[in-house]
Amino acid sequence: MSNSTNVSEGQQYVMNTYGRLPMALVKGSGAKVWDADGKEYLDFVSGIAVNALGHCHPKVVAAIQEQAGKLIHCSNLYWIEPQIELAKLLVENSFGDKVFFANSGAEANEGAIKLARKYARKVYGAEKYEIISLKHSFHGRTLAALTATGQAKYQVGYEPLPQGFNYVPLNDLPALEEAIGPQTCAVLIEPVQGEGGVHVADYAYLQGVRELCRKSGALLIYDEVQCGMGRTGKLFAYEHSGVAPDIMTLAKALGGGVAIGAIVATDTVAEGFGPGDHASTFGGNPLATAAGVATLSTILAEDIIGNTQRMGEVLAAELQNLGQKYSFVKEQRGLGLLRGLELSIEVKPIVDKCRELGLLINGVGSNVLRFLPPLNVTETEISAALQILAQVFAVTEEA
Repeated sequence: MSNSTNVSEGQQYVMNTYGRLPMALVKGSGAKVWDADGKEYLDFVSGIAVNALGHCHPKVVAAIQEQAGKLIHCSNLYWIEPQIELAKLLVENSFGDKVFFANSGAEANEGAIKLARKYARKVYGAEKYEIISLKHSFHGRTLAALTATGQAKYQVGYEPLPQGFNYVPLNDLPALEEAIGPQTCAVLIEPVQGEGGVHVADYAYLQGVRELCRKSGALLIYDEVQCGMGRTGKLFAYEHSGVAPDIMTLAKALGGGVAIGAIVATDTVAEGFGPGDHASTFGGNPLATAAGVATLSTILAEDIIGNTQRMGEVLAAELQNLGQKYSFVKEQRGLGLLRGLELSIEVKPIVDKCRELGLLINGVGSNVLRFLPPLNVTETEISAALQILAQVFAVTEEA
């Protein structure tokens, strides 16, 4: 089908929950994708940080094909070999001791909220249930995760929201100290707020949060759904600060494109859950975890994180240089290959024009361009992308 046919039939049959662009992507390889009309694009969205190894990485494809020929799904009533292997890889390369698998970041965050409350109830009693999260955060679309999200625009129309959530500004330790109390069971933080505009948590702030949690008996939860799995130039973003959480959530890049989420926790906290306390029919199924094993093994074995560090510096320098030429560029920020460029103007026309010229990027909020290329992106691909962006900026400045 052509792009126009896909758009027409999609509008007829698919619920209208996305502001979709007038194109259908049908093929991908590495950092490139092609639409239904055969047009080629550089993809610096990567499925919103999902395609960490680019599109159709040979090792991920081979793992999916092999597993699909053996066992696609079975119940978690039984032990699942690739699930165990992926859990082992996550534990051996993080602070954690135990892993629970879900299907998405929202599910992982929902589970983390449940785990924190269940643990606090067992250890401290029923009055310790409040979750403090940050303003401008984003934790998912399920009801509790939506309520934990510190952006009112996502919550409108879903009231009444679950009780027991409070919000404080990022990097404001006094505000958190004032908000935290005997009822606080957890503090939920994204080390890098991706959907909130690519804002990085200060390392001294995270150290202060860790100490406040220790004093109050609250758990520290990191939402690394977008910033984890090598995206920031470390396997996990918490490694930059050296401040480990009690619980960490993952998803997006974990399956290399296959839907999967995970909760990683210390042994002590993981004991908050017992048999029957939490479950997921599809969570950690053989196909998804086989893809996860292939993805994580490749990230660890092929210097993907080193490339992310190097290419992140290249991208940051290119964006900085570009920003110095145009008056509407306010700030460049981020870590690794999670980068944001804040403008003083609306970004949608720029996103649209870049797409017309063969570059896919996206905006968060009304005025921040977000760049999420694959972690194995090359300097040549970054240069090509920035040349397109420079063209668009030049036209925008003249307008």
